[in-house]
Amino acid sequence: MTRVLMLSWEYPPLLVGGLGRHVHALATTLAAIGHDVTVVTRHTPGALREEYTEGVRVVRATDAPPAVADSGDPLAWALGFGHALTRAALRAARTGGYDVVHAHDWLAAHPGVTLREHLDAPLVATIHATESGRHQGWLPAAHNRTIDDLERWLTHEAVRVVVCSEYMRREVGRLFAAAPERTVVVPNGVDALRWHARPRAVAAARRRYADGDAPLISYAGRLVYEKGVQFLLAAVPRLRDRHPGLRVVVAGDGPYRDDLQGQAAGLPEVTFTGFLGGHELAALMGASDCYVVPSLYEPFGMVALEAAAAGTPVAVADTGGLTEIVEPGATGVTFPPGDPEALAAAVDAVLADREYARSLARHARRQAREDFAWPRIAARTAEVYAAALDQVGDARRVVREAENVLAAGVVIPPARQARSARPTA
Repeated sequence: MTRVLMLSWEYPPLLVGGLGRHVHALATTLAAIGHDVTVVTRHTPGALREEYTEGVRVVRATDAPPAVADSGDPLAWALGFGHALTRAALRAARTGGYDVVHAHDWLAAHPGVTLREHLDAPLVATIHATESGRHQGWLPAAHNRTIDDLERWLTHEAVRVVVCSEYMRREVGRLFAAAPERTVVVPNGVDALRWHARPRAVAAARRRYADGDAPLISYAGRLVYEKGVQFLLAAVPRLRDRHPGLRVVVAGDGPYRDDLQGQAAGLPEVTFTGFLGGHELAALMGASDCYVVPSLYEPFGMVALEAAAAGTPVAVADTGGLTEIVEPGATGVTFPPGDPEALAAAVDAVLADREYARSLARHARRQAREDFAWPRIAARTAEVYAAALDQVGDARRVVREAENVLAAGVVIPPARQARSARPTA
C-alpha cells in the first residue's frame, strides 16, 4: 500500500475540464486497489471542507485566494490558491505521513515542491498539457511565460514526470529538456460503464436535440480557441447540404463562447447547451450519430474515448495524442486539424454509411473497454510511485553510506568519491 497525497485544482463536484475527471477516476481507482489516497483540492460552494467519499479522503482548501486583478492576469489568484492548497495539505498531514506527493499541472507546482520538502516524500508530477502547446508555441503575455516557467520548474523538481501520450513525452522533452528516463507515459483511462447511458436517457436526448431521424452531431469540451470548434461550425453548411435536417450540439463553456455563438448566428442547426453533467453528456453522446473532436492541440483526447465508450462513432483531428488512440478506418475517422472541408468529408463518411459507422463504434468501444480501463491505468501509476520511492531510497542509502564513512574518519579514494557523488535524478 502506498500513501498518496494528490494535489489538484479541480475535483468533483468542481469540474472545469478533463483534469478533474481524470484525478477523480485515478484517485478512486487507486483506493479501490488498496492504496491510501488523499486529494487536496479547491473548495466550491456546497461542498464539504473534508470528507471520505468513494474510498478517498478529500480535503478542500476553503481559504479564499485574492481576486484576479483587473488586468486579467491570473497569477495573483494562482499564488493565493497555491498557499491555500499548501495550508490545507499541511493540515491533512497532521494525521499521518505520506509516501508520495503527486501534483497535477502547474497550479500545483508550488504546493507540490513545498510539501515534498516538508514531508520528505518524493514528488511525482503529471503534466496534462503545456502553455506553449495550448497557444501553438506562442506565449503572448507575461503570465503565459510565467506558466511556461512553472511547468518547466515542476518537470525538473519531480523525480518522475507522468504524461498521457508519446506526443506529450516528446513535447515536455523538447520544451523543458525533461530527462527521458524520468518521463513515463501513462494514458488517461475511461470508465466504459459510466459512459454507456440508459436507453431511455438516450432516447430522451435524441428527442430533445435531433430532428426526427436526421443526423445529430455533437461536441463537448472547453470553449477555447485550441479546441477548434470554429472549424466544426465552418463545416456545418457543407454538411447540411448533404444531410437535410442535420443538427449540431455544442456542449461546454469557456472564454471563446461568445465568439463561437457569433459565428453560429446564421446557423439555426447549431445548439449551445452550456456545461452538461456526466449523465446528460453520456446521453447526448449516445444519441449522436457522430462525435467530433476538432482540436488544434490535444495532448490525449480523453473525450474521444468517452464518446467511444458511449457507443458513438468519432471523427477527430489528426493531431497530438488523438493519433495514438484513434486508428483511421478502424476505430474512427480523422481529418487534418484546422480544415473545415476535410472535417466535413470525414463526418460525411460516417453519416452516409450506417454500417460503416456501426463498425467504427463497435471496435472503438471494445478498445476503450480493454485498453484504457481505469484499473489498468491506476496499476501503471502505482508502478510509477514505486519507481520514485526506489530512486529516493537508493539516493538516501548513498548519502547514509557517505555520512557513515565520514563519521568514521575514513578517507574515501577519489574513484569512490566520484561514484558516491554521481547525480541520482
